[in-house]
Amino acid sequence: MAQLNELELQNLRHMIGGHDTLANKLDSYAQSCTCPQLKQMLQNDAQDARNTKQQLMGFLS
Repeated sequence: MAQLNELELQNLRHMIGGHDTLANKLDSYAQSCTCPQLKQMLQNDAQDARNTKQQLMGFLS
């Protein structure tokens, strides 16, 4: 794999942090949600954000 330059590394870290924040917020929203369908959708979206975060972290190795 090619080496990342400083700007690419900073952008990657920013995207990873953003997906982590998004997953946490969606989990929080899902916990307070009373509609089962909306709760499931929020949980699915949180999991998607965690999966994307893991994929992005793969570029760091």
